[in-house]
Amino acid sequence: MSDSRRFLLYTRWPAELANQYRAKGYWRGEPLTAMLARQCELAPDAEAILCGERRFSYRELDAASSRLAGRLARHGLGVGDTALVQLPNVAEFYLVFFALLKAGIAPVNALFSHNRLELVSYAEQIKPRLFIGSLAHGLFASGERHSDLLRVIGAELVLLDGDAGELGLAHWLSDLARSEALALPAHGPTPADEVAFFQLSGGSTGTPKLIPRTHDDYLYSVRRSNEICELGPHTRYLCALPAPHNFPLSSPGALGVFEAGGTVVLAPDPSPISCFPLIARHRVNLTSLVPPAVSLWLQAAEADSAARTQLESLALLQVGGAKLGEAVASKIGPLLGCRLQQVFGMAEGLVNYTRLSDPDEKIIYTQGRPMSPDDEVRILDEAGNPVAPGQPGALHTRGPYTFRGYYQSPAHNARVFDSEGFYCSGDLVVQDAEGYLTVVGRQKDQINRGGEKIAAEEVENQLLHHPAITHAALVSMPDSAMGEKSCAFIVSTDPALKPLALRKFLRERGVADFKLPDRFEALDALPMTAVGKIDKQGLRARIAHAIAANQPLTTA
Repeated sequence: MSDSRRFLLYTRWPAELANQYRAKGYWRGEPLTAMLARQCELAPDAEAILCGERRFSYRELDAASSRLAGRLARHGLGVGDTALVQLPNVAEFYLVFFALLKAGIAPVNALFSHNRLELVSYAEQIKPRLFIGSLAHGLFASGERHSDLLRVIGAELVLLDGDAGELGLAHWLSDLARSEALALPAHGPTPADEVAFFQLSGGSTGTPKLIPRTHDDYLYSVRRSNEICELGPHTRYLCALPAPHNFPLSSPGALGVFEAGGTVVLAPDPSPISCFPLIARHRVNLTSLVPPAVSLWLQAAEADSAARTQLESLALLQVGGAKLGEAVASKIGPLLGCRLQQVFGMAEGLVNYTRLSDPDEKIIYTQGRPMSPDDEVRILDEAGNPVAPGQPGALHTRGPYTFRGYYQSPAHNARVFDSEGFYCSGDLVVQDAEGYLTVVGRQKDQINRGGEKIAAEEVENQLLHHPAITHAALVSMPDSAMGEKSCAFIVSTDPALKPLALRKFLRERGVADFKLPDRFEALDALPMTAVGKIDKQGLRARIAHAIAANQPLTTA
Protein backbone atom coordinates (compact mmCIF):
# COMPACT_ATOMS: atom_id res chain seq x y z
CA MET A 1 0.00 0.00 0.00
CA SER A 2 1.39 3.37 -0.98
CA ASP A 3 1.60 6.52 1.11
CA SER A 4 -0.93 8.20 -1.23
CA ARG A 5 -3.73 6.79 0.91
CA ARG A 6 -4.53 10.35 1.92
CA PHE A 7 -7.03 10.54 -0.95
CA LEU A 8 -9.34 8.43 1.21
CA LEU A 9 -9.66 11.40 3.53
CA TYR A 10 -12.72 13.02 2.01
CA THR A 11 -15.69 14.93 3.39
CA ARG A 12 -17.91 12.24 4.83
CA TRP A 13 -21.62 12.19 5.52
CA PRO A 14 -22.41 12.87 9.19
CA ALA A 15 -22.76 9.63 11.16
CA GLU A 16 -26.45 10.26 11.83
CA LEU A 17 -27.29 10.50 8.12
CA ALA A 18 -24.95 7.65 7.16
CA ASN A 19 -26.62 5.34 9.68
CA GLN A 20 -30.03 6.42 8.39
CA TYR A 21 -29.10 5.62 4.79
CA ARG A 22 -27.81 2.19 5.82
CA ALA A 23 -30.89 1.44 7.88
CA LYS A 24 -33.12 2.24 4.91
CA GLY A 25 -31.14 -0.08 2.65
CA TYR A 26 -29.73 2.64 0.42
CA TRP A 27 -26.16 1.80 1.36
CA ARG A 28 -25.54 -1.95 1.39
CA GLY A 29 -21.80 -2.13 1.93
CA GLU A 30 -21.25 -3.59 -1.56
CA PRO A 31 -18.52 -2.59 -4.01
CA LEU A 32 -19.48 -1.39 -7.46
CA THR A 33 -17.93 -4.56 -8.86
CA ALA A 34 -20.63 -6.67 -7.17
CA MET A 35 -22.81 -6.14 -10.25
CA LEU A 36 -20.37 -8.21 -12.34
CA ALA A 37 -20.25 -11.02 -9.82
CA ARG A 38 -24.05 -11.22 -9.79
CA GLN A 39 -24.36 -11.31 -13.57
CA CYS A 40 -21.67 -13.98 -13.79
CA GLU A 41 -23.90 -16.13 -11.58
CA LEU A 42 -27.17 -15.28 -13.34
CA ALA A 43 -26.19 -15.17 -17.05
CA PRO A 44 -22.41 -15.35 -17.56
CA ASP A 45 -22.63 -15.72 -21.33
CA ALA A 46 -25.07 -12.87 -21.90
CA GLU A 47 -23.76 -9.97 -23.98
CA ALA A 48 -22.40 -7.20 -21.77
CA ILE A 49 -20.64 -4.98 -24.33
CA LEU A 50 -20.79 -4.64 -28.12
CA CYS A 51 -17.91 -2.55 -29.46
CA GLY A 52 -17.58 -2.50 -33.22
CA GLU A 53 -17.23 -6.14 -34.22
CA ARG A 54 -16.13 -7.21 -30.74
CA ARG A 55 -18.43 -8.86 -28.23
CA PHE A 56 -17.80 -9.24 -24.49
CA SER A 57 -19.93 -11.49 -22.32
CA TYR A 58 -20.29 -10.85 -18.61
CA ARG A 59 -17.90 -13.72 -17.96
CA GLU A 60 -15.32 -12.16 -20.29
CA LEU A 61 -15.76 -8.65 -18.85
CA ASP A 62 -15.31 -9.97 -15.32
CA ALA A 63 -12.32 -12.15 -16.20
CA ALA A 64 -10.50 -9.48 -18.23
CA SER A 65 -10.92 -6.86 -15.51
CA SER A 66 -9.72 -9.36 -12.90
CA ARG A 67 -6.63 -10.17 -14.95
CA LEU A 68 -5.73 -6.49 -15.22
CA ALA A 69 -6.39 -5.93 -11.51
CA GLY A 70 -4.10 -8.82 -10.66
CA ARG A 71 -1.31 -7.58 -12.89
CA LEU A 72 -1.54 -4.09 -11.41
CA ALA A 73 -1.38 -5.57 -7.91
CA ARG A 74 1.78 -7.49 -8.80
CA HIS A 75 3.21 -4.19 -9.99
CA GLY A 76 2.70 -2.84 -6.46
CA LEU A 77 -0.46 -0.80 -7.07
CA GLY A 78 -3.44 -1.07 -4.76
CA VAL A 79 -5.69 0.56 -2.17
CA GLY A 80 -4.79 4.20 -1.64
CA ASP A 81 -3.32 4.67 -5.12
CA THR A 82 -4.84 6.78 -7.86
CA ALA A 83 -4.92 6.55 -11.64
CA LEU A 84 -5.53 9.01 -14.45
CA VAL A 85 -7.44 7.38 -17.31
CA GLN A 86 -8.29 8.81 -20.72
CA LEU A 87 -9.97 6.42 -23.15
CA PRO A 88 -12.57 6.95 -25.90
CA ASN A 89 -15.86 5.06 -26.19
CA VAL A 90 -14.34 1.58 -26.40
CA ALA A 91 -14.85 -1.59 -24.38
CA GLU A 92 -11.49 -1.06 -22.70
CA PHE A 93 -12.95 1.88 -20.79
CA TYR A 94 -15.19 -0.46 -18.78
CA LEU A 95 -12.57 -3.21 -18.52
CA VAL A 96 -10.17 -0.70 -17.00
CA PHE A 97 -12.81 0.90 -14.78
CA PHE A 98 -13.78 -2.40 -13.16
CA ALA A 99 -10.14 -3.51 -12.91
CA LEU A 100 -9.17 -0.40 -11.00
CA LEU A 101 -12.14 -0.79 -8.66
CA LYS A 102 -11.17 -4.42 -8.00
CA ALA A 103 -7.59 -3.40 -7.24
CA GLY A 104 -8.67 -0.57 -4.95
CA ILE A 105 -7.14 2.09 -7.22
CA ALA A 106 -9.25 5.27 -7.47
CA PRO A 107 -9.28 6.70 -11.01
CA VAL A 108 -10.10 10.05 -12.52
CA ASN A 109 -11.69 9.29 -15.89
CA ALA A 110 -10.82 12.23 -18.12
CA LEU A 111 -12.96 12.86 -21.18
CA PHE A 112 -11.32 11.96 -24.47
CA SER A 113 -11.81 15.56 -25.60
CA HIS A 114 -9.67 16.81 -22.73
CA ASN A 115 -6.22 18.05 -23.60
CA ARG A 116 -2.92 18.79 -21.93
CA LEU A 117 -4.33 21.52 -19.64
CA GLU A 118 -6.96 19.25 -18.10
CA LEU A 119 -4.70 16.20 -17.79
CA VAL A 120 -1.99 18.17 -16.03
CA SER A 121 -4.55 19.71 -13.68
CA TYR A 122 -5.97 16.32 -12.71
CA ALA A 123 -2.49 14.90 -12.21
CA GLU A 124 -1.53 17.78 -9.95
CA GLN A 125 -4.59 17.08 -7.81
CA ILE A 126 -4.41 13.30 -7.41
CA LYS A 127 -0.69 12.53 -8.04
CA PRO A 128 -1.45 9.34 -10.01
CA ARG A 129 0.89 6.34 -9.90
CA LEU A 130 -0.79 4.99 -13.04
CA PHE A 131 -1.75 6.61 -16.35
CA ILE A 132 -3.84 4.79 -18.96
CA GLY A 133 -4.36 6.52 -22.28
CA SER A 134 -4.83 5.88 -25.97
CA LEU A 135 -2.63 6.34 -29.00
CA ALA A 136 -5.79 7.44 -30.80
CA HIS A 137 -5.52 10.75 -28.94
CA GLY A 138 -3.36 13.34 -30.68
CA LEU A 139 -1.38 13.96 -27.50
CA PHE A 140 0.01 10.44 -27.55
CA ALA A 141 0.26 9.69 -31.25
CA SER A 142 3.96 10.58 -31.27
CA GLY A 143 6.51 9.54 -28.67
CA GLU A 144 8.42 12.77 -29.17
CA ARG A 145 5.30 14.83 -28.53
CA HIS A 146 4.01 13.09 -25.43
CA SER A 147 7.17 12.33 -23.49
CA ASP A 148 7.23 15.75 -21.79
CA LEU A 149 3.55 15.51 -20.90
CA LEU A 150 4.01 12.10 -19.30
CA ARG A 151 6.87 13.46 -17.24
CA VAL A 152 4.60 16.22 -15.96
CA ILE A 153 1.84 13.72 -15.17
CA GLY A 154 4.45 11.83 -13.20
CA ALA A 155 2.91 8.35 -13.20
CA GLU A 156 5.23 5.44 -12.45
CA LEU A 157 3.39 3.18 -14.88
CA VAL A 158 1.98 4.22 -18.28
CA LEU A 159 -0.25 1.91 -20.35
CA LEU A 160 -1.37 3.05 -23.80
CA ASP A 161 -4.19 1.42 -25.73
CA GLY A 162 -2.98 0.73 -29.24
CA ASP A 163 0.63 0.14 -28.19
CA ALA A 164 1.69 -3.36 -29.23
CA GLY A 165 4.60 -3.47 -26.79
CA GLU A 166 4.85 -4.76 -23.25
CA LEU A 167 3.33 -1.55 -21.87
CA GLY A 168 0.36 -1.70 -24.23
CA LEU A 169 -3.03 -1.97 -22.57
CA ALA A 170 -4.03 -4.96 -24.72
CA HIS A 171 -0.96 -6.84 -23.49
CA TRP A 172 -1.93 -6.20 -19.88
CA LEU A 173 -5.50 -7.36 -20.55
CA SER A 174 -4.35 -10.49 -22.38
CA ASP A 175 -4.52 -14.12 -21.34
CA LEU A 176 -0.79 -14.30 -20.63
CA ALA A 177 -0.10 -16.24 -17.42
CA ARG A 178 -3.87 -16.65 -17.09
CA SER A 179 -3.97 -18.61 -13.84
CA GLU A 180 -1.56 -16.26 -12.12
CA ALA A 181 -3.09 -13.09 -13.54
CA LEU A 182 -6.57 -14.06 -12.39
CA ALA A 183 -5.45 -13.86 -8.76
CA LEU A 184 -6.99 -10.70 -7.37
CA PRO A 185 -5.31 -8.56 -4.71
CA ALA A 186 -5.75 -10.11 -1.29
CA HIS A 187 -7.15 -6.87 0.15
CA GLY A 188 -9.80 -6.50 -2.56
CA PRO A 189 -11.42 -3.18 -3.41
CA THR A 190 -11.70 -0.19 -1.11
CA PRO A 191 -14.39 -0.38 1.59
CA ALA A 192 -17.83 0.54 0.31
CA ASP A 193 -17.93 3.79 2.28
CA GLU A 194 -14.56 4.93 0.90
CA VAL A 195 -13.74 6.66 -2.38
CA ALA A 196 -14.21 4.39 -5.38
CA PHE A 197 -13.32 6.98 -8.02
CA PHE A 198 -13.39 10.69 -8.77
CA GLN A 199 -16.08 12.11 -11.02
CA LEU A 200 -15.63 15.38 -12.92
CA SER A 201 -17.81 18.37 -12.18
CA GLY A 202 -19.92 19.56 -15.09
CA GLY A 203 -19.16 23.27 -14.81
CA SER A 204 -19.00 25.18 -18.07
CA THR A 205 -16.03 27.30 -17.06
CA GLY A 206 -12.58 26.46 -15.76
CA THR A 207 -11.01 23.05 -15.21
CA PRO A 208 -13.55 20.62 -13.72
CA LYS A 209 -13.20 20.01 -10.00
CA LEU A 210 -12.98 16.47 -8.65
CA ILE A 211 -15.91 14.81 -6.92
CA PRO A 212 -15.17 11.86 -4.62
CA ARG A 213 -17.76 9.10 -5.18
CA THR A 214 -18.01 6.12 -2.84
CA HIS A 215 -19.14 2.60 -3.72
CA ASP A 216 -22.14 2.99 -1.41
CA ASP A 217 -23.50 6.27 -2.74
CA TYR A 218 -22.85 5.60 -6.42
CA LEU A 219 -24.26 2.08 -6.42
CA TYR A 220 -27.43 3.31 -4.73
CA SER A 221 -27.77 5.99 -7.42
CA VAL A 222 -27.47 3.31 -10.11
CA ARG A 223 -29.94 0.91 -8.47
CA ARG A 224 -32.54 3.60 -7.89
CA SER A 225 -32.16 4.88 -11.46
CA ASN A 226 -32.79 1.35 -12.72
CA GLU A 227 -36.00 1.12 -10.72
CA ILE A 228 -37.34 4.37 -12.17
CA CYS A 229 -36.22 3.70 -15.74
CA GLU A 230 -37.28 0.02 -15.65
CA LEU A 231 -34.05 -1.51 -16.91
CA GLY A 232 -33.67 -5.27 -17.19
CA PRO A 233 -31.89 -8.00 -19.16
CA HIS A 234 -33.89 -6.85 -22.20
CA THR A 235 -32.22 -3.40 -22.16
CA ARG A 236 -29.92 -2.63 -25.07
CA TYR A 237 -28.37 0.75 -24.36
CA LEU A 238 -26.47 2.89 -26.86
CA CYS A 239 -23.64 4.81 -25.17
CA ALA A 240 -23.13 7.70 -27.58
CA LEU A 241 -22.12 10.43 -25.12
CA PRO A 242 -18.59 10.30 -23.65
CA ALA A 243 -18.46 7.13 -21.53
CA PRO A 244 -16.88 8.78 -18.44
CA HIS A 245 -19.61 11.42 -18.18
CA ASN A 246 -21.90 10.90 -15.19
CA PHE A 247 -25.06 10.83 -17.33
CA PRO A 248 -24.16 7.87 -19.60
CA LEU A 249 -22.27 6.17 -16.77
CA SER A 250 -24.89 6.04 -14.03
CA SER A 251 -28.23 7.68 -14.89
CA PRO A 252 -28.79 4.78 -15.29
CA GLY A 253 -26.22 4.57 -18.07
CA ALA A 254 -23.80 1.72 -18.65
CA LEU A 255 -23.49 0.82 -14.99
CA GLY A 256 -27.26 0.60 -14.75
CA VAL A 257 -27.26 -1.74 -17.73
CA PHE A 258 -24.58 -3.96 -16.17
CA GLU A 259 -26.50 -3.99 -12.87
CA ALA A 260 -29.64 -5.07 -14.77
CA GLY A 261 -27.90 -7.65 -16.98
CA GLY A 262 -28.50 -5.81 -20.26
CA THR A 263 -26.18 -4.91 -23.14
CA VAL A 264 -24.15 -1.75 -23.75
CA VAL A 265 -23.59 -0.83 -27.41
CA LEU A 266 -20.78 1.67 -27.93
CA ALA A 267 -20.92 4.51 -30.45
CA PRO A 268 -17.91 6.72 -31.22
CA ASP A 269 -20.00 9.91 -31.04
CA PRO A 270 -23.66 10.99 -30.84
CA SER A 271 -24.07 11.96 -34.49
CA PRO A 272 -26.96 10.44 -36.46
CA ILE A 273 -24.57 8.96 -39.00
CA SER A 274 -22.83 7.02 -36.23
CA CYS A 275 -25.84 6.13 -34.10
CA PHE A 276 -28.75 5.38 -36.42
CA PRO A 277 -27.14 2.30 -38.07
CA LEU A 278 -26.06 0.95 -34.66
CA ILE A 279 -29.60 1.31 -33.31
CA ALA A 280 -30.96 -0.64 -36.26
CA ARG A 281 -28.24 -3.30 -36.23
CA HIS A 282 -28.35 -4.07 -32.51
CA ARG A 283 -32.05 -3.33 -31.84
CA VAL A 284 -31.15 -0.62 -29.33
CA ASN A 285 -34.12 0.38 -27.17
CA LEU A 286 -32.58 3.03 -24.88
CA THR A 287 -30.08 5.84 -25.28
CA SER A 288 -29.23 9.23 -23.77
CA LEU A 289 -28.34 12.51 -25.44
CA VAL A 290 -27.68 16.17 -24.69
CA PRO A 291 -29.96 18.78 -26.34
CA PRO A 292 -27.60 19.80 -29.19
CA ALA A 293 -27.38 16.17 -30.30
CA VAL A 294 -31.17 15.84 -30.09
CA SER A 295 -31.54 18.70 -32.54
CA LEU A 296 -29.24 16.93 -35.00
CA TRP A 297 -31.23 13.71 -34.68
CA LEU A 298 -34.48 15.57 -35.29
CA GLN A 299 -33.07 17.25 -38.39
CA ALA A 300 -31.82 13.92 -39.76
CA ALA A 301 -35.13 12.17 -39.09
CA GLU A 302 -37.17 15.01 -40.60
CA ALA A 303 -35.02 15.15 -43.74
CA ASP A 304 -34.91 11.40 -44.43
CA SER A 305 -37.79 8.98 -43.88
CA ALA A 306 -35.37 6.06 -44.33
CA ALA A 307 -33.37 7.33 -41.34
CA ARG A 308 -36.51 7.19 -39.20
CA THR A 309 -36.97 3.51 -39.98
CA GLN A 310 -33.57 2.82 -38.39
CA LEU A 311 -34.99 3.98 -35.07
CA GLU A 312 -37.91 1.54 -34.91
CA SER A 313 -36.50 -0.37 -31.92
CA LEU A 314 -35.80 2.77 -29.89
CA ALA A 315 -38.36 2.94 -27.07
CA LEU A 316 -36.93 5.59 -24.75
CA LEU A 317 -34.70 8.61 -25.30
CA GLN A 318 -33.26 10.26 -22.21
CA VAL A 319 -32.22 13.89 -22.55
CA GLY A 320 -30.13 15.72 -19.97
CA GLY A 321 -26.88 17.58 -19.44
CA ALA A 322 -28.54 20.92 -20.24
CA LYS A 323 -32.05 22.34 -20.39
CA LEU A 324 -34.21 20.86 -23.15
CA GLY A 325 -36.52 23.49 -24.60
CA GLU A 326 -40.17 22.50 -24.80
CA ALA A 327 -40.26 23.26 -28.53
CA VAL A 328 -37.61 20.61 -29.15
CA ALA A 329 -39.07 18.22 -26.56
CA SER A 330 -42.45 18.22 -28.28
CA LYS A 331 -40.91 17.02 -31.57
CA ILE A 332 -39.21 13.90 -30.19
CA GLY A 333 -42.26 11.64 -30.16
CA PRO A 334 -43.56 12.54 -33.63
CA LEU A 335 -40.17 12.54 -35.39
CA LEU A 336 -38.16 9.88 -33.55
CA GLY A 337 -41.04 7.62 -32.64
CA CYS A 338 -39.96 7.05 -29.03
CA ARG A 339 -40.84 8.14 -25.52
CA LEU A 340 -38.93 11.06 -23.98
CA GLN A 341 -37.55 11.03 -20.46
CA GLN A 342 -36.05 14.24 -19.16
CA VAL A 343 -33.10 13.88 -16.80
CA PHE A 344 -31.79 16.75 -14.71
CA GLY A 345 -28.82 15.73 -12.66
CA MET A 346 -25.31 16.54 -11.68
CA ALA A 347 -22.10 14.61 -11.14
CA GLU A 348 -22.19 15.94 -7.59
CA GLY A 349 -25.26 13.81 -6.87
CA LEU A 350 -28.92 14.79 -7.18
CA VAL A 351 -30.71 13.25 -10.17
CA ASN A 352 -34.26 14.09 -11.26
CA TYR A 353 -36.29 12.07 -13.74
CA THR A 354 -39.63 12.43 -15.38
CA ARG A 355 -41.36 9.09 -14.81
CA LEU A 356 -42.28 6.76 -17.64
CA SER A 357 -45.96 7.01 -16.62
CA ASP A 358 -45.98 10.81 -16.43
CA PRO A 359 -48.35 12.76 -18.67
CA ASP A 360 -46.89 14.64 -21.62
CA GLU A 361 -47.26 17.93 -19.77
CA LYS A 362 -44.72 16.85 -17.16
CA ILE A 363 -42.38 15.21 -19.66
CA ILE A 364 -42.24 18.16 -22.06
CA TYR A 365 -42.32 21.08 -19.65
CA THR A 366 -40.35 19.86 -16.59
CA GLN A 367 -37.04 18.22 -15.88
CA GLY A 368 -38.52 15.65 -13.51
CA ARG A 369 -38.47 15.17 -9.75
CA PRO A 370 -35.83 13.78 -7.38
CA MET A 371 -35.38 10.03 -7.55
CA SER A 372 -34.83 9.22 -3.87
CA PRO A 373 -37.33 9.61 -1.03
CA ASP A 374 -34.42 11.02 0.98
CA ASP A 375 -33.35 13.63 -1.55
CA GLU A 376 -33.78 16.86 0.39
CA VAL A 377 -34.39 19.88 -1.84
CA ARG A 378 -34.64 23.53 -0.86
CA ILE A 379 -35.43 26.35 -3.30
CA LEU A 380 -34.16 29.60 -1.81
CA ASP A 381 -34.18 33.27 -2.75
CA GLU A 382 -31.12 35.52 -2.68
CA ALA A 383 -31.60 36.12 1.06
CA GLY A 384 -31.62 32.38 1.76
CA ASN A 385 -35.36 32.15 2.39
CA PRO A 386 -37.60 29.43 0.90
CA VAL A 387 -39.64 30.57 -2.09
CA ALA A 388 -43.28 29.68 -2.68
CA PRO A 389 -44.12 26.81 -5.07
CA GLY A 390 -44.00 28.06 -8.64
CA GLN A 391 -41.46 30.79 -7.85
CA PRO A 392 -37.84 30.64 -9.08
CA GLY A 393 -34.97 30.20 -6.66
CA ALA A 394 -31.56 28.64 -6.18
CA LEU A 395 -31.42 24.85 -5.82
CA HIS A 396 -29.89 23.47 -2.60
CA THR A 397 -29.80 19.74 -1.91
CA ARG A 398 -28.41 16.91 0.18
CA GLY A 399 -29.11 13.19 0.21
CA PRO A 400 -27.77 9.63 0.16
CA TYR A 401 -25.84 10.03 -3.10
CA THR A 402 -25.08 13.78 -3.13
CA PHE A 403 -21.45 14.37 -2.20
CA ARG A 404 -20.29 16.41 0.78
CA GLY A 405 -17.32 18.26 -0.71
CA TYR A 406 -15.01 18.64 -3.71
CA TYR A 407 -11.60 17.05 -3.40
CA GLN A 408 -8.94 19.37 -1.92
CA SER A 409 -11.12 22.45 -2.39
CA PRO A 410 -11.85 23.83 1.10
CA ALA A 411 -12.36 27.43 -0.03
CA HIS A 412 -14.79 26.48 -2.77
CA ASN A 413 -16.59 24.03 -0.49
CA ALA A 414 -17.14 26.82 2.02
CA ARG A 415 -18.94 28.80 -0.68
CA VAL A 416 -21.19 26.05 -2.09
CA PHE A 417 -22.18 24.18 1.10
CA ASP A 418 -24.18 25.61 3.97
CA SER A 419 -23.79 24.75 7.64
CA GLU A 420 -26.25 21.84 7.31
CA GLY A 421 -24.41 20.24 4.41
CA PHE A 422 -26.80 21.36 1.67
CA TYR A 423 -25.04 21.81 -1.66
CA CYS A 424 -25.89 24.85 -3.78
CA SER A 425 -25.73 23.63 -7.39
CA GLY A 426 -25.94 27.11 -8.95
CA ASP A 427 -29.12 26.16 -10.84
CA LEU A 428 -32.17 28.41 -10.79
CA VAL A 429 -35.28 26.25 -10.72
CA VAL A 430 -39.00 26.35 -10.17
CA GLN A 431 -40.60 23.54 -8.16
CA ASP A 432 -44.28 22.78 -8.51
CA ALA A 433 -46.61 21.40 -5.86
CA GLU A 434 -45.81 17.80 -6.93
CA GLY A 435 -42.07 18.28 -6.55
CA TYR A 436 -41.23 18.52 -10.27
CA LEU A 437 -38.42 20.91 -11.15
CA THR A 438 -38.14 23.18 -14.15
CA VAL A 439 -34.74 24.70 -14.80
CA VAL A 440 -34.98 28.39 -15.61
CA GLY A 441 -31.30 29.30 -15.64
CA ARG A 442 -28.10 29.46 -13.72
CA GLN A 443 -27.19 31.86 -10.96
CA LYS A 444 -24.19 32.84 -13.05
CA ASP A 445 -26.15 32.71 -16.31
CA GLN A 446 -28.15 35.83 -15.73
CA ILE A 447 -27.85 39.08 -17.59
CA ASN A 448 -28.26 42.25 -15.53
CA ARG A 449 -29.51 44.75 -18.08
CA GLY A 450 -29.67 48.07 -16.27
CA GLY A 451 -30.96 46.39 -13.12
CA GLU A 452 -33.41 44.09 -14.92
CA LYS A 453 -32.42 40.41 -14.51
CA ILE A 454 -32.77 38.21 -17.58
CA ALA A 455 -32.53 34.41 -17.26
CA ALA A 456 -30.71 33.34 -20.41
CA GLU A 457 -32.48 30.00 -20.71
CA GLU A 458 -35.90 31.63 -20.74
CA VAL A 459 -35.07 33.63 -23.88
CA GLU A 460 -33.22 30.70 -25.45
CA ASN A 461 -36.27 28.46 -25.03
CA GLN A 462 -38.46 31.06 -26.72
CA LEU A 463 -36.04 31.40 -29.64
CA LEU A 464 -36.09 27.63 -30.13
CA HIS A 465 -39.83 27.84 -30.86
CA HIS A 466 -38.96 29.59 -34.13
CA PRO A 467 -39.20 26.97 -36.90
CA ALA A 468 -35.92 28.07 -38.51
CA ILE A 469 -33.78 28.08 -35.33
CA THR A 470 -32.10 24.84 -34.27
CA HIS A 471 -29.75 26.14 -31.55
CA ALA A 472 -29.65 29.33 -29.48
CA ALA A 473 -27.45 30.77 -26.74
CA LEU A 474 -27.97 34.09 -25.00
CA VAL A 475 -24.93 35.69 -23.37
CA SER A 476 -24.10 39.03 -21.81
CA MET A 477 -22.01 41.67 -23.52
CA PRO A 478 -20.52 44.72 -21.80
CA ASP A 479 -22.28 48.06 -22.19
CA SER A 480 -21.15 51.39 -20.76
CA ALA A 481 -24.67 52.67 -20.13
CA MET A 482 -26.59 49.55 -19.08
CA GLY A 483 -23.74 47.58 -17.55
CA GLU A 484 -24.73 44.54 -19.61
CA LYS A 485 -26.74 43.92 -22.71
CA SER A 486 -27.57 40.62 -24.38
CA CYS A 487 -26.40 38.93 -27.54
CA ALA A 488 -28.20 35.91 -28.99
CA PHE A 489 -26.07 33.48 -30.98
CA ILE A 490 -28.27 31.36 -33.21
CA VAL A 491 -27.93 28.46 -35.62
CA SER A 492 -30.61 28.78 -38.29
CA THR A 493 -31.77 26.96 -41.40
CA ASP A 494 -32.74 30.32 -42.93
CA PRO A 495 -29.75 32.52 -43.85
CA ALA A 496 -32.11 35.41 -44.58
CA LEU A 497 -33.49 35.52 -41.03
CA LYS A 498 -33.19 39.08 -39.70
CA PRO A 499 -33.00 40.47 -36.13
CA LEU A 500 -36.12 42.57 -36.73
CA ALA A 501 -38.13 39.47 -37.57
CA LEU A 502 -36.78 37.62 -34.55
CA ARG A 503 -37.64 40.43 -32.15
CA LYS A 504 -41.15 40.56 -33.63
CA PHE A 505 -41.42 36.79 -33.15
CA LEU A 506 -40.37 37.05 -29.50
CA ARG A 507 -42.79 39.91 -28.83
CA GLU A 508 -45.62 37.86 -30.32
CA ARG A 509 -44.72 35.07 -27.89
CA GLY A 510 -45.11 37.52 -25.01
CA VAL A 511 -41.45 38.17 -24.22
CA ALA A 512 -40.93 41.46 -22.40
CA ASP A 513 -39.10 44.15 -24.32
CA PHE A 514 -36.22 44.33 -21.85
CA LYS A 515 -35.57 40.62 -22.46
CA LEU A 516 -35.30 40.97 -26.24
CA PRO A 517 -31.71 40.37 -27.39
CA ASP A 518 -29.87 43.57 -28.18
CA ARG A 519 -27.83 41.80 -30.81
CA PHE A 520 -28.10 38.64 -32.91
CA GLU A 521 -25.21 36.71 -34.42
CA ALA A 522 -25.59 33.72 -36.73
CA LEU A 523 -23.17 30.78 -36.55
CA ASP A 524 -22.95 27.46 -38.34
CA ALA A 525 -22.65 25.73 -34.97
CA LEU A 526 -22.40 26.73 -31.32
CA PRO A 527 -19.08 25.96 -29.62
CA MET A 528 -19.33 23.21 -27.02
CA THR A 529 -17.40 22.37 -23.86
CA ALA A 530 -15.88 18.94 -23.29
CA VAL A 531 -18.95 17.77 -21.37
CA GLY A 532 -21.41 18.71 -24.11
CA LYS A 533 -22.60 22.07 -22.82
CA ILE A 534 -22.66 25.28 -24.85
CA ASP A 535 -19.38 27.13 -24.30
CA LYS A 536 -20.84 30.43 -23.14
CA GLN A 537 -17.52 31.59 -21.77
CA GLY A 538 -16.12 31.36 -25.29
CA LEU A 539 -19.10 33.18 -26.76
CA ARG A 540 -18.80 35.99 -24.22
CA ALA A 541 -15.08 36.34 -24.92
CA ARG A 542 -15.78 36.40 -28.64
CA ILE A 543 -18.26 39.25 -28.48
CA ALA A 544 -16.28 41.21 -25.87
CA HIS A 545 -13.25 41.12 -28.16
CA ALA A 546 -15.30 42.28 -31.15
CA ILE A 547 -16.81 45.17 -29.17
CA ALA A 548 -13.43 46.24 -27.75
CA ALA A 549 -11.96 46.25 -31.25
CA ASN A 550 -15.02 48.06 -32.63
CA GLN A 551 -15.41 45.29 -35.16
CA PRO A 552 -18.37 43.20 -36.20
CA LEU A 553 -18.22 39.55 -35.27
CA THR A 554 -17.02 37.19 -37.96
CA THR A 555 -19.90 34.83 -38.50
CA ALA A 556 -19.25 31.34 -39.81
